[in-house]
Amino acid sequence: MTTDFSDVCTILGKLFYQYKGEGDFVDFIEYNDIGLPLAYLSSENLCEPSPDGEKYILETWELFLAALGVEDKGFSSLEELLEIAEQKGKEK
Repeated sequence: MTTDFSDVCTILGKLFYQYKGEGDFVDFIEYNDIGLPLAYLSSENLCEPSPDGEKYILETWELFLAALGVEDKGFSSLEELLEIAEQKGKEK
């Protein structure tokens, strides 16, 4: 199962909004300066991403999952994803 595109946008949009300029995600947010704002705008129904925009968002999603060391199992919230990543980190 993979995360629905609208949930991807919601999760990445929340990451962008909540952690912009602070925390452990500063470098990630700076690097993904196209995909994250697009996801945020899409999640707030302020834009409809073009096919190229969707590619940027999905590439950012894959990079985020890789950075957390988590496989896509169909997430519905940022909190759920971060909790699973934290648990996985404790197992190592």
